[in-house]
Amino acid sequence: MKPVDHVIIGSGINALVAAALLSGKGRRVLVLERAEVAGGCMRTEEVTLPGFHHDVMAATFVLFITSPAFGELGEDLARHGLEFCHTSDPTAVLRPDGSALVLKTDRAANVAAFNALQAGEGDQHAKDVGAIEADAPFLFALLGGRLWSRQMLRLMAGQAWKRGLRGLAAWVGTALRPARGWLEASYRSPLIQALWAPWVLHTGLTPESTYSGQMGKVIAFALEAAGAPVVKGGSGQAVAAFRALIEERGGEIRTGVHVDQIIVENGRACGVVTASGERIEAQEIIASVAPGQLYGRLLRDNSVKESEEAEAFRHGRGNFQLHYALDQHPEWLTPGLDDVALIHLADGIDSVSKSANEAERGMLPVTPTICVGQPHRLDATRCPEGKAVLWLQIPDAPRVIKGDAAAQIECGAQWTDATREAFADRIEAILAGHIKDFDKIKLERRAYSPADLEKLNVNLVGGDPYGGACSIDQFFVWRPFAGSVDNTTAVRNLHHIGASTHPGPGLGGGSGYNLAKRMGA
Repeated sequence: MKPVDHVIIGSGINALVAAALLSGKGRRVLVLERAEVAGGCMRTEEVTLPGFHHDVMAATFVLFITSPAFGELGEDLARHGLEFCHTSDPTAVLRPDGSALVLKTDRAANVAAFNALQAGEGDQHAKDVGAIEADAPFLFALLGGRLWSRQMLRLMAGQAWKRGLRGLAAWVGTALRPARGWLEASYRSPLIQALWAPWVLHTGLTPESTYSGQMGKVIAFALEAAGAPVVKGGSGQAVAAFRALIEERGGEIRTGVHVDQIIVENGRACGVVTASGERIEAQEIIASVAPGQLYGRLLRDNSVKESEEAEAFRHGRGNFQLHYALDQHPEWLTPGLDDVALIHLADGIDSVSKSANEAERGMLPVTPTICVGQPHRLDATRCPEGKAVLWLQIPDAPRVIKGDAAAQIECGAQWTDATREAFADRIEAILAGHIKDFDKIKLERRAYSPADLEKLNVNLVGGDPYGGACSIDQFFVWRPFAGSVDNTTAVRNLHHIGASTHPGPGLGGGSGYNLAKRMGA
C-alpha cells in the first residue's frame, strides 16, 4: 500500500483520540489493531445471554467527558451516535452491616447528608472538593497536560510566584499525602471514610500510596461535578463513533492485523511489518502499547536504550471482572441504591487496604473490594425490558497466584478456569448477601480472570488495567521511565502513548491528545 503519514499500533482510547485529531488535519492515518474488534478496553458483548449487553472491561466515562479531547471532539462524535446516559447518584458504599452512603451530583445535598452523619464533615467535604475546584487549572495541567513544555514551565513559575516557594512546597507536600492520612485526619464517620477509600484502587493505588489522598479528592470532585456516565448501548458504541469520525476524515482502522515489528533504518522508524509479512511505510509510528510490547517485541532486533528500563518496568495488581444477567432489577436489602451507577461493597479503609495488600502479595483476597455497576438503570437498551445486567469489577486480584488468603481455594501459580470460578463464587456470596433472593433472579454469569483479560488485550499484562504500577516512581515525569520526556523514544519518529505513559490510565485519552497537539493537530 501507499505510504501513510501515521501508523498507530493499537486502538484504545488514546489511539482513537490521536487518530481522530490527526486525520482531522488532513493526515493520512492508519490504525492497526491485532484483535478482531477495535477499542482496546472499550468492548461491549453479549457474554451471558442474547440481548444482554455487557461492557467487558471499561464502563464509566467521567474522565472522557471532562477531558480536553472530548471538548474538541465531542460534537463530531455525537453526530456519529455517541450519547451518554447519566444518573444523579453516581456512587455509593455499602458496608457489610448494611449501612450505606450515596453521593449525589449536588454538593449542597452531599454537605447536608455528610453533616447529618457527623457534625462538620459535610463542611469538610465542601472544603476538600472546593480546594480541587480552586486549584483546577494548575492541578489538571499537572495530571493531564504536557509536563515537558514551556506552558508547564510558565505555570509552575506562576504558582511559585503566587504561593511563594515555601507555599508551593507545602502544596506539593499536602498533595503527596496518602488516602489513609487524608481520610483519617478529615473524617471520623466510618461511612464517609468507606465511601472514598475504594476509589483509590481505580487509580492503581492503595490507601497507603503516596498522593492517593489527592487522587481521592480529584475523584470526589469529578463524580460530584460530572457523575459516572455510561455510553448508550455500551462502550463499544464509543468505538463505533470514533471509527465513523476517523473514516469520515479519511483515516482507516484495520482490525485483525498483528503488527510484528517496527522497521527502524538509520535510527529512524519508517514503517511496520505485520505477521502476514505486509510492509507498511509511514512518516511517523505511534505505539499505543505496554512497554514490554514495544521494547521486547516490536523493537526486538534494535538496540534501544529504553529496553533495559522496560525489563524493570513494574505492573500492578490484576483486575477481575464478573458480569450477570438478571431476571429483574436487584432488590437491595438496603434502600436507596436502586439508581446508583457504581456501588462499592467495602467496610472501610482497613478492608480496602487488606484486600489490596493480599492481592499485591499474590494472594486471593479473603474479602475482595467489589465495585458493582448497574448500567441498565442508566441505559435501558442494555437488556430486555424488565431484566437487568450487573457489571462487577474487583480491582485487587493477584497477577500471579501464590495462594488463597482464606486457605479455602486450591490454586496453583496461574489462573485456571477452576480458580476463576471459585473466586467468582466468593464474590457472588458477598453480593448475594445484599440482594433479596439473588439466586432466584440470577439467569447467567460470566467471569474474567486477570489471565482472561490479558488474552483479550495483550497490553493488560497479568490483567493489570492501568498500564503499569502507578506508584510515584512510575508516574508524572517518570512514566513510564525515569528519563521519559513526553511521548518520545530513543528512535526518531517513534512515539509511545497509552496508559503506560503520562498522564496514565483511564478513559481521558490524554496521551493521545497531547501527542496529536504536539504534532500540530
